[in-house]
Amino acid sequence: MVKRLEQLAALVVAAGLAIVSYWLFFSWAQGGRELRQAPRESQPVPAEPSRTGTRKLP
Repeated sequence: MVKRLEQLAALVVAAGLAIVSYWLFFSWAQGGRELRQAPRESQPVPAEPSRTGTRKLP
């Protein structure tokens, strides 16, 4: 009876530690949130025309 209780207690402790470790891992790793979100649209930077090396072709 005592051995069975020890086994059950060990199982409960192991399950609790597993749940906490998974929770910490995914919260610190941000849970792949950046994979689920749509990619942000970046505004293209307008290119300024270069004044050096420009010449008109005939």
